[in-house]
Amino acid sequence: MKLEALFQQPKALPTIPKVMQELITSFNDEEVAVARLVALISADQVLSANVLRMANSVYFEVPYTVATVADAVAKLGFTNVRSLVISIGLTGSFKAIPGIDARQFWRHSLHTAVVSRHLGAQVAIQPDLAFTVGLMHAIGELVMHLGMPQEMLPVDTALGLLDPNRLTAEQAAFGYTHADVGAELARRWKFPTRFSSAIAGAANPLAKPDFDPLAALVHIAAWRSRSQENQLSAQDLEGAWASEVAAKIPLSRNAVLQDLPGLETLSQGLESLFS
Repeated sequence: MKLEALFQQPKALPTIPKVMQELITSFNDEEVAVARLVALISADQVLSANVLRMANSVYFEVPYTVATVADAVAKLGFTNVRSLVISIGLTGSFKAIPGIDARQFWRHSLHTAVVSRHLGAQVAIQPDLAFTVGLMHAIGELVMHLGMPQEMLPVDTALGLLDPNRLTAEQAAFGYTHADVGAELARRWKFPTRFSSAIAGAANPLAKPDFDPLAALVHIAAWRSRSQENQLSAQDLEGAWASEVAAKIPLSRNAVLQDLPGLETLSQGLESLFS
C-alpha cells in the first residue's frame, strides 16, 4: 500500500481533541493566549484530572499539591503542561492496535521521551520539544497497523517491533518506513516542520543532507530505550554505541552509557499515562 493510500484508510488517522490541536498550533505562535488554553484544558474534566495527577506526581517533584490547571501552568510552566496534554492526547487517540503490544510500545516511547528530555538539557536542545518528539518518534507503527493490519503481518512475523532491522524490513516491504509515516502524521496534525523533520530523520540522522541535532538526540534516546527492551548486555551496548551520531551533537559516551539514570527512574510518575 502506498503512503498516500495508507492515510486514506478510515482507521489510520485518529481524530485528536480540539485542545490538543490548539496546543500543537501554539508551537508556532509566540503570542499564544495561555489563558485560553488553560480554560480549554480545565473545561475537559478527564483531561484536567489527568494533568493534575501528573503534575502532582514524583516526576515533577512539586513540594505541595497542584490544585488547578492554572496552578500547574504557574508552577510547572506552560511548555511542561503542553507536553503533558499532548502526551495524554496521543495515548488516548490510539486505543487497541492489532499486532501491537501497546504496553511495550508506550513504555518504549515514554523511555525515549524522558531520555531525550534528560539529554536534551545537556546539549542545549529544548527539553520539552525533545520529550514530545521522542514520544512520537515511532507513532508511525500505530498508523501502519491501524491502516493496513494484514499487510503488516509478514513484517511482524519476521521481526519484533523493536528489532534493530525493523526499518529495513519495512522499507523493503512498502517503500517507506514507520519513520516516514510518523513524519507524515505530524504534518497532517500540523505540528511544526521541525517535528516531522526530526521524526523522519531520527531513523538515520547521518543520512540527511542537513544534519538535525534533534533527530540525532532522539535516535540515541530511542536506541537506549530499545536496548533495554531487548536486554542488551553492557558489552553489547558498548559495541552498538552510535559514536558518529553522538559526536555531532556532541554527546559523550559516558553521558548515555554510564551517567544516565535508570529509565524507570527518569520516567517515574508518568507510567500511568501509558498503562
